[in-house]
Amino acid sequence: MINTIYVENEIKDYSRTLSILSKFKRSRIIYINKYSEIFNKKNQSFRLQKKDPLLILAKKNNNFVLKAPEGFGLGASKNYYFSHMYNCIYDCKYCFLQGLYSSANYLVFVNYEDFLNQINNLVIRNKGKSITFFSGYDCDSLAMEKVTSFADFFLKNYLENKKITYEFRTKSLQINPFLKNKPSENIIIAYSLLPGDLAQKFDIKAPAINLRIKSLKQLTSLGWKIGLRFDPLIYNNNWKISYKELISTILDEINTNYLHSVSFGSLRFPKQIFNTINNMYPGDELFSHDFKKKDNVYSYKGEIEKEMISYCKNIIHKKVKKDVHIFSCTPY
Repeated sequence: MINTIYVENEIKDYSRTLSILSKFKRSRIIYINKYSEIFNKKNQSFRLQKKDPLLILAKKNNNFVLKAPEGFGLGASKNYYFSHMYNCIYDCKYCFLQGLYSSANYLVFVNYEDFLNQINNLVIRNKGKSITFFSGYDCDSLAMEKVTSFADFFLKNYLENKKITYEFRTKSLQINPFLKNKPSENIIIAYSLLPGDLAQKFDIKAPAINLRIKSLKQLTSLGWKIGLRFDPLIYNNNWKISYKELISTILDEINTNYLHSVSFGSLRFPKQIFNTINNMYPGDELFSHDFKKKDNVYSYKGEIEKEMISYCKNIIHKKVKKDVHIFSCTPY
């Protein structure tokens, strides 16, 4: 339950704003001039706010679509990401957002049309080039779908173009927009996945792995393309057994004819975010193995990282068609 909602004055009469507010009959509504008055306050406690986050409805005025970090992509010549929301309803211990933002409040930008307009402009400027647009970098793409209806809006209005790919990155079970719309060749629903024992420890508040697999199965049964994102790969003493079991279970359950891509990336953090998150969880198992700093990024020792990615890739190669994209993802 969200007890308090802040609304920018400029968008208080937008039909989308009113639609969202209608879903919170008992919440206190406070009108503000700019979302930064609340979201960008100094001396906020992310962990404290996470216990009872506020919702902020605002209008984004620029930077609707940004270049994806180096190493983040599916092989297209151009890679971009867009975020209709900042922060996430889940509380995964390794999530970089808790080191990126000082606020844990949910910030939703209601001017969806402006995101699509910039996507269209980028496609025109890069005519003939292959492009991937990623949703779900600063938030989970679908976790607040019942509130925002963003995916539903996007599926009804997106630009169909064979050279353009759109990825919705998620851990959510909120797949209704895809169940009621016709599958598209250039849309991928990509699930972030951990072995069940690790998910219980680190994917706090996120749906259980078996339920995510059930959603993947449902999506492929309807003809939607899906992606498997084993990112981050988390090391422990039983990682080989855990990941082999996870990958085998998924591939046995889904229709692999609709498996678009599989990516792997070991647990890693930019230096400042690593320090912030490590201080949030002193002595936690997540940081119990040696991390090494390389090029301002903290990650596992090189041999551990290479072994985990190589081992998991080999399992996939043995079980799926050759045209499935299998790659390592190493942004930062």
